[in-house]
Amino acid sequence: MNIAIVGAGIVGVTTAYELARDGHSVTVFEQRSAIAEEASFATGGLLAPGPLVPWSAPGASQAFSVWGRQATLRIGRSITTTDLAWLHRWRRAARAYTRSHAPQPPLVALERLARYSHQHLHTLANELDLQFERSAGALLLLRSPADAIALRPMVQALRDAGTAANEVDANTARHIEPGLCAATPLVGALHVPSGEVGNCRQFALLLRQEAQHLGAQFQFNTTVTRLGHTPASVQLSGEAQARRFDAVVLCAGVASAALLQPLGLRLPLVALHGCAISAPLREALYAPCSAVIDARHQVSITRLGQRIRVSGGAELGRTGPAAHPSILRTLYQVLNDWFPGGAQLSGSVQEWRGARPALPDGPPIIGASGLPGVWLNLGHGASGWALACGSARALTDTLAGRTPDISLEGLDAQRFR
Repeated sequence: MNIAIVGAGIVGVTTAYELARDGHSVTVFEQRSAIAEEASFATGGLLAPGPLVPWSAPGASQAFSVWGRQATLRIGRSITTTDLAWLHRWRRAARAYTRSHAPQPPLVALERLARYSHQHLHTLANELDLQFERSAGALLLLRSPADAIALRPMVQALRDAGTAANEVDANTARHIEPGLCAATPLVGALHVPSGEVGNCRQFALLLRQEAQHLGAQFQFNTTVTRLGHTPASVQLSGEAQARRFDAVVLCAGVASAALLQPLGLRLPLVALHGCAISAPLREALYAPCSAVIDARHQVSITRLGQRIRVSGGAELGRTGPAAHPSILRTLYQVLNDWFPGGAQLSGSVQEWRGARPALPDGPPIIGASGLPGVWLNLGHGASGWALACGSARALTDTLAGRTPDISLEGLDAQRFR
């Protein structure tokens, strides 16, 4: 088949590779000048388990608030009615997570996809000999007993899926991560030995080369202005005629909603902006060995080679490229709380803000759109890196009429109709 992919973030690149590996003719259209330049550019790096990724699911591992100085979700002045409708659904999902003693179906679907994706990423890395920065282990820090209570649904979801999630005391946590500051209150932690950190953009660049070896083409600085179906097509800015394909796969992040709306498909997809700071490693003894997540603030601190990356925060309805000052303060404060002196914070610190394409219940949409020739692989939120490889393989199998190796229950577009 001749297939177009819209978007060259980590999800678009992995989808291009899987489709090309299946023998399809693949063309990827990307409005930026390179791959992984938006939401995939400076991710926190967490690969697995999926529910550990901050903001992977509403309310799954934190008390939520949208008001006051300690708000977990920041609301901007440019908020729209679409944003407000999304927020209502997100808060409803968050209440379901926090009030239930059992994992909710979206959280179960997220964990199932994350496990499958993690396994498939390892398969690809081994088969293709992809060398990228990575490290093993994840530690979720609990500042108070209330943090542990809020985590119960997520912990249960991990254990139901067979993932080892060990509750450890403060001394054991500091033995696992010797660089943790002794002065910061810590009542315990959740240790997940199978957790993993990886450099998303490095992996994307390597996999793009593999996709090109298989014949996939990437067209950059190219904006798709309209999609068509019966037949499937993409209209490019500056071209009079639409380009026809046998199928179009939409991996365009937040821009996907606007492309689908003229076709009559309305999805509750919004830009939930997150922030990250990346700084050179200063002293390895005072830095994380792999991944550390502050459960209360929903902030991750990860080691990526000779750098430390701190990622977290969420903004809804705020325009402009600059990160919210209060979110940046929180990131720096959390880093200082746990690893003071671990990072070099003068001179070459990179502050980044990116739009996560978020659906209100957490998991992405993978599969048929309901429109002939149009397929969806979008809405991964903060978990794009953790879910990309599995999502791409499942989408490729589904498009070919094969039954994927993973159930896609709870991951289709029908749940929003």
